Amino acid sequence: MKNKIVTIFTIIFSIICGIISKDYFLGTLILASGLLNAYYASIGKTYNYIFGALYCLLSAYVSYVNGLYAMAILSLIIYFPLQIQGYISWIKKKDNNNEVKIRKFTFKSSVIIVSSCVVGSVLLGLLLTKIPTQQLAFLDSSSNIINLCGIILMNLRFQECWIVWLFNNSIDLSIWLISFINKGPNSLMMLLVSIGYLLINIYGLYKWIKKSRDD
Repeated sequence: MKNKIVTIFTIIFSIICGIISKDYFLGTLILASGLLNAYYASIGKTYNYIFGALYCLLSAYVSYVNGLYAMAILSLIIYFPLQIQGYISWIKKKDNNNEVKIRKFTFKSSVIIVSSCVVGSVLLGLLLTKIPTQQLAFLDSSSNIINLCGIILMNLRFQECWIVWLFNNSIDLSIWLISFINKGPNSLMMLLVSIGYLLINIYGLYKWIKKSRDD
């Protein structure tokens, strides 16, 4: 019952935001799919990936028209396929409550993840600076590398994916706030999604830690 209420509220909220911002169709879908993807992931429901796949396709388009080419390309050719892979992976790892079984980091895996994010962000950022119309190259690269890391960790069912995404939230908020100030297309809805993700990621971290202790 709770999940149905959250879904209905999210859809109504997204429609209202779409009307206020005059971003009736694309903006409404972006906000609804993004928030529902994050919420259902936070409670370990496999069908979060359905909303995630839709969000990846929509965000790829919006990122492209805003000159955020790394975000656009990765959303289309990496994030979207990972939603499919994640769905299949989670189906195989459910518990008796039809929820995903949660894993935890070791110190070694923490060092590897942090190092990979730093190196990947710098390398991708340097490549993006070669594109004349690229906007916010190193913020774009950092956001995407960290987000990619978070998606992979979620697919592997590590609770630390939520910590990774909290770091990514701060970067995403900066990107879309700047884009909104510069009146970028559909940037308001992407900013609202980023704010929603921040709140849901905090909730998701709490839920997954609690569930791992209960298990």
